[in-house]
Amino acid sequence: MSLKLAAGAAAVALSVFAAGGAGAWTIGFSQVGSEGDWRPAFSANMQETAKDYDVDLKFANAQGKQEEQLRAVRAFIAQGVDAIIIAPVVVTGWDQVLQEAKDAEIPVFLVDRDVDVQDKSLYVTRISADFNLEGRLAGAWLAAASKGDCKIVELQGTTGSAPAIERKKGFEAVIGEFPAMEIVATQSGDFTTEGGKKVMEAFIKSTNNLEGICASFAHNDNMQLGAIQAMKEAGLNPGKDVLMVSVDYVPAIKDKLANCEANASVELRSAVGQYIYPVVVDYLKEPHELDKWIVIPSDLHTANCTSS
Repeated sequence: MSLKLAAGAAAVALSVFAAGGAGAWTIGFSQVGSEGDWRPAFSANMQETAKDYDVDLKFANAQGKQEEQLRAVRAFIAQGVDAIIIAPVVVTGWDQVLQEAKDAEIPVFLVDRDVDVQDKSLYVTRISADFNLEGRLAGAWLAAASKGDCKIVELQGTTGSAPAIERKKGFEAVIGEFPAMEIVATQSGDFTTEGGKKVMEAFIKSTNNLEGICASFAHNDNMQLGAIQAMKEAGLNPGKDVLMVSVDYVPAIKDKLANCEANASVELRSAVGQYIYPVVVDYLKEPHELDKWIVIPSDLHTANCTSS
């Protein structure tokens, strides 16, 4: 890295880093953003548990913009942190900056989301849930609940993001085993409640008030919460008229499960510092080869509700 580039990156660092306390290890964490309810809970957990592992965490919020993540990572490199953790906005476009980190001998760890790079040695490991499994769990639950006969509307996550890609693949792999199950409409709600509401409003309009629709599959709970709101405003009964299955298991969806306005949610754990920091710190103490993917477990939660 040139001196000019390093100086510029250092300047960015001053504007994006949240101050941390002194720790044995200085680690930079580039977070996707703060969309939905799950992401802020994940960020808070990473910041709150850092001290438990003697980590001085430098936190940068990309606000959903990959260019901001690239700036933050280069700022971390300029600061000479001990390690970098990245939750990538999208899977592509990472080869160059990861090579820069490798050249600086700073190990990179992926969390939550994956990247698509030609050289897998550019990062140490990925520590995350299995998004494909989450989609398969949602699909398996819906296949059982609908007895394999269901027309589905799908609310997709951010286009090009690993969760959106893999949850869709996993869900489709399962329902593909049932000839009478199909996705009849699909659109991105960008993982937000507002986006989910707008998408569901469009589905309601295009399907004559969801006529013939058996289920709504949302790639996260926040979009499903928006969908529930749109359905209620249209005079529909979510959880009864239409089966509602999504991913995250945030507090608000737990309330919907309790009052039968949602039927199932696959849990994506937000308290994951306990899974991430031990891996990173142990590696820093003594570098060693790790599996390229360390899986955080997922669970399926359901409500005792049936469609009418």
